[in-house]
Amino acid sequence: MMNRLIKNLQNTSVGQKGFTLIEVMLAMGVFAIAGVALLGASANNFRHISHLENKMFASWVASNQLVSASISDKWPPKNNLKGEVELAGKQWFWLQQVKKTTDKDMRAVIIEVRINEGDELAVTSLTTYLSKGEP
Repeated sequence: MMNRLIKNLQNTSVGQKGFTLIEVMLAMGVFAIAGVALLGASANNFRHISHLENKMFASWVASNQLVSASISDKWPPKNNLKGEVELAGKQWFWLQQVKKTTDKDMRAVIIEVRINEGDELAVTSLTTYLSKGEP
């Protein structure tokens, strides 16, 4: 009797090879969820890199405009001066604002840079202070 039972168990275990349909479907579901998560993470990473790239280029445009304002011979610098610059294959729109300070011989110069001229928010904004004449 015991020999027959062992023989039956051996026959059933030898006859079963591979995965069941449920196991295959479960594995496919796990891989599908992992794939969607990976795709979402890479899309999010691309958005952040694109934003950082725009911030970096906008900072370069603003820095160049501040240098231009600081080497200008005109005092005080012209207020609400605006312009357009091409950098890295994109057009960048900048606006220069000049603010008075408590010192009559010093002005704050603010450069705001936008990707589109009509954008409400600037991509970046840099400020410097310029003094009248030699210190």
